[in-house]
Amino acid sequence: MTTSPPPPFDPRDPLGLDDLLGDEDRAVRETVRRWAQTRVAPNIAQWYESGELPEVRELARELGSIGALGMQLEGYGCAGASAVQYGLACLELEAADSGIRSLVSVQGSLAMYAVHRFGSEEQKQQWLPSMASGETIGCFGLTEPDHGSDPAGMRTRAKRDGSDWILTGRKMWITNGSVAGVAVVWARTEEGIRGFVVPTGSPGFSAPEIKHKWSLRASVTSELVLDDVRLPEDAVLPGVVGLRGPLSCLSHARYGIVWGSMGAARSCFEAALEYSTTREQFGRPIGGFQLTQAKLADMAVELHKGILLAHHLGSRMDAGRLRPEQISFGKLNNVREAIEICRTARTILGANGISLEYPVMRHATNLESVLTYEGTAEMHQLVLGKALTGLDAFR
Repeated sequence: MTTSPPPPFDPRDPLGLDDLLGDEDRAVRETVRRWAQTRVAPNIAQWYESGELPEVRELARELGSIGALGMQLEGYGCAGASAVQYGLACLELEAADSGIRSLVSVQGSLAMYAVHRFGSEEQKQQWLPSMASGETIGCFGLTEPDHGSDPAGMRTRAKRDGSDWILTGRKMWITNGSVAGVAVVWARTEEGIRGFVVPTGSPGFSAPEIKHKWSLRASVTSELVLDDVRLPEDAVLPGVVGLRGPLSCLSHARYGIVWGSMGAARSCFEAALEYSTTREQFGRPIGGFQLTQAKLADMAVELHKGILLAHHLGSRMDAGRLRPEQISFGKLNNVREAIEICRTARTILGANGISLEYPVMRHATNLESVLTYEGTAEMHQLVLGKALTGLDAFR
């Protein structure tokens, strides 16, 4: 039993969660944090205000150079990082902006993961190295204008024409769509739902960008239009038939959100904590008032509980023991709490909380999208409800 005194209390790590990390974990975190603070932080308010991500291709190449794209995958130029390391990267990226984490998540956890897990060796060799380097950007086409939470109702269809496939349909709210070089598109066939690797230069494929968003403004969001897109036989992902394919991809993306949402929450908490020590009212810093301290304490508790939950889920994923229901547990809790932390931070900052000089309102509006994409809060509640009771309430 040691008799040495505990380390000093760290307001930014009150539970000492850094003790859970190894040297390699910290190195990954610092690499991504340094890139985000250097490359994104000075520009993000302008990008958000203008509603565009003007340097997306350059950013993708830079992210590839630090190993952040498809970083959990093995081979083909991918980093082969642990689940915890990928989570730490997501946290740091979303502390900069949810749109940047979405770029990485869609590239790696959706498009690259689909090819890596379900693709042929030829498909992997053709696409994964350039996607890992950021030279090729990918997107993932599942959600449709009339089918979000119920992907089984998709209307996009693929039919055989000799040895070719003909794809027809529309996908909606697709991150990276208009800048992607390749799209993984899920479509209904006579055999069941199949995934297709679609070069975006294919005749009949278009990806008009969606404008006038008030959330995820520093992110490229598009519609995918497939107007009799002809693809060769080998465009289909051979490794899966049915919804198990896209849903397994979504599980990996949701896992990244469990961590990423805590990055947005951390950014808002730190902004509120700093502001509370410098903003004076009634002759003293507002951080000296009981109500403000109560808010800060509650924010810190939920923030670090969420990070602890994310780390636990990451450890289970690394051990091969993480279930989809547990990912739903994490996404439901962490996104919901992150939104509350952002809203509370806004009250501490007062009117300054709505200014882009501070990150709070930007994160709050972004998280409104994070709450509903990759499964709405209601869907994750029902996933957990079914797991708890054994009764299916979806239908």
